[in-house]
This record gives sequence, structure tokens and C-alpha cells, in this order.
Amino acid sequence: MKIAFSPCPNDTFVFHALVHGLVPGAPEFDVTFADIDITNGLAASGQGPDVLKISFAALPWVLEEYALLPCGGALGRGCGPLVLTAGGIAGPQDLSGRKVAVPSERSTAYLLFRLWAAAHIPSGIGEIVVMPFDEIMPAVQNGTIDAGLVIHEARFTYPAYGLHLLADLGNWWETDTGLPIPLGAIIARRSLDLEALSGWIQESVRYAWQHPEASAEFIRSHAQEMAPEVTEAHIGLYVNDFTENLGADGYAAVHALLDRAAREGIVPAVNPELLSFK
Repeated sequence: MKIAFSPCPNDTFVFHALVHGLVPGAPEFDVTFADIDITNGLAASGQGPDVLKISFAALPWVLEEYALLPCGGALGRGCGPLVLTAGGIAGPQDLSGRKVAVPSERSTAYLLFRLWAAAHIPSGIGEIVVMPFDEIMPAVQNGTIDAGLVIHEARFTYPAYGLHLLADLGNWWETDTGLPIPLGAIIARRSLDLEALSGWIQESVRYAWQHPEASAEFIRSHAQEMAPEVTEAHIGLYVNDFTENLGADGYAAVHALLDRAAREGIVPAVNPELLSFK
């Protein structure tokens, strides 16, 4: 079975047992490591692998072919994207007409940014520039970009670039809705045994929690020079109860995000029945 997920610590932590034959009854997996912007494109192309990690924001384009699984993904509280500047911007209104870098236009981060901007910058952003997330902070630092939307470990490392926090979009979303932030989803082809696959992934999550030392080398080999303390913080932030099971709050968060984004015309409207394979 073919699977694609990112080399980020939360994904390698979650899927270590599954792809190393440590989950009883699970098939052998052929793994592709790819940034989530690439997996979003693979899923939308219809030529993607059997199972993959994508952004929840990309779901509206893939739900006919793929089903959302209730486990393995990334939702949480206190883990949302940040809007950073290098100074000189006192508040959201100062982003009017400015240039803002984002890591993808089919990401939860981008959806949250667009929803936040609609509420706080009615005159509109000047220009959205898509660039790899690891290039965003240097671009803000050197003044190429007025502000940057950052994700992942940038939450922990942006002070080293001398950057300033303009907005924590996770805090804004949670205050506004009371719901967690839906970031990364696990999807699988509808032709598969989705019940069994979900069970295997949940077992992989539980194994990771019970044997954290087992995945350490696998995580380290893909963490791309990430300091151990940042890796640990990354896993602690993005792997939680929602990873084992979305639950009522998780599904409510997904519905709220996609419904709001559809009303703003950012994504196509989604048939709510397609958000559950049961």
C-alpha cells in the first residue's frame, strides 16, 4: 500500500510503527516523504497514493475520490499559524496594500489568514506571494516581504530572526469559535477498507505514545537539522487526542472551517455527508 506524509516530527512519530511493520495485521507500506503542498496536489490530481496527509483546506477538491479518516491527522489548540513582521506594522490595518508571503494557497493556514483578514483588513491585502515555508522568515527579515504567514516549528524559532508577532491565528480561531484548529488531515481512497485502515493508524498512534524511544532515530533522520528540543515541542503540540480520534469537536472544527471558507468564496462548498465515511 502506498502512503505519503511529511518528514515533520509529528508525522514520523505517528506513522513510525505503521510503516515499520509494528502494527499487527497491517500491510506493508511504500512511503513517500513530501511537503504537504505537494501531497495536496497529488490528491487533487487523482493520481496520488492510497493514503496521504493533506491540509484540511484541500479536502473540498478530493472528497469524491478520497475519504477523511478519523485519525492520524493534526488538530489542536494553541498550535495555529502566526502572522509575523519585521517591525513598522503596528496592527492588522497596516497590512492594507502590503505584500504577504504564505506557504500555500490550499492550506488551513491560508484559510485562517483569509478569514482573519476579511474581519480585520476590510480594505484588503495588496499581494499574496506563495513561497516555501522555510524561506518566509528570511524574506520578512530582509524586507522582501512585509509580513509572513508561518507554520510548524517557526512558532518556536521566529524570535531568532528578530521578527515580531502580529497575530496568532490559532488564538483568534479558538476565541471566535471555541473549536480546535484543523491543520493536517489523513485521507484514503474510498475503495479501501477504511475501517481497518483507521484501526491500524490508531494502533500506530498508541504504539508511538507507549514506546516514544522506538521512533527517535526515524524522526531524527527526517527532521532536517531540527534541534532535539524543537522536535520534542513539535510532537507535543501536534500529536494529541485528536490524532487518535477526531471526535465530535474535531469534526465540528472541520465543518466550521470549510463552511466559513465556502461562504467567503475561498473553497467550493462541501457535501457534509462526504466528511464521514460511515
